[in-house]
Amino acid sequence: MTEAQYREVVLFLVDDDDVDYMAVERAMRQMRLLNPLVRARDGKAALEMLKDGVVQGAFVILLDLNMPRMNGLEFLQALRANPQYASAVVFVLTTSRADEDKLAAYSFNVAGYVVKSNIKDEFDSIINMLDGYWRIVELPQL
Repeated sequence: MTEAQYREVVLFLVDDDDVDYMAVERAMRQMRLLNPLVRARDGKAALEMLKDGVVQGAFVILLDLNMPRMNGLEFLQALRANPQYASAVVFVLTTSRADEDKLAAYSFNVAGYVVKSNIKDEFDSIINMLDGYWRIVELPQL
């Protein structure tokens, strides 16, 4: 793919865990991905960042479920209720294996649900999957 064909996609990480943030950063660096990485520490901050235009253009959201102030499911409900962001691509990245969390997340049309257990191997795989995903899939400019 030539540079002219490559469209920059922002990775918007909504996660309060610093270790997870550093693992995503490291995986992106190791894969030599130059995509911008933007982080919010909870759902409330993420919604404010979207409203304020901090995250612009095409983006993919990696969303934790267990966060303070506004958890991931509350964030998904608010995101899907907003016509401007209702079609945003969201992958849930969480420690919860609970079926009720999976069902709730998928009811908000998430693109995938990934359970974190082995940070090093999984984050490398996740970033690799996302790299392929945003190179192939046409994402809307929200």
